[in-house]
Amino acid sequence: MSKAYWVVRANIFDQEEYSKYIRKASKVVETFNGKFLVRGGKQQEYESLGYERTVVVQFNSYGDAIKSYNSPEYQEALKHVKKSAVRLFSVVEGI
Repeated sequence: MSKAYWVVRANIFDQEEYSKYIRKASKVVETFNGKFLVRGGKQQEYESLGYERTVVVQFNSYGDAIKSYNSPEYQEALKHVKKSAVRLFSVVEGI
């Protein structure tokens, strides 16, 4: 079975509010056996500019990644994102 990934690009405009999301979302990722592979950090963009922060989370399956995103707990965490960031969020099946 292929792994799956959350790939998130974000520009954060309210770090304090976004921190609330991070705390809640981290618990959801743990519940669904997700593993953070990239969580912010230093990055250099090439070819075009986009987002200042990148996060990649690995899940054991595409189904787990989708269930995690759609879980009531994650949907609750997303309320903080709407007040604090602009993001591009994709769920991607690995090879």
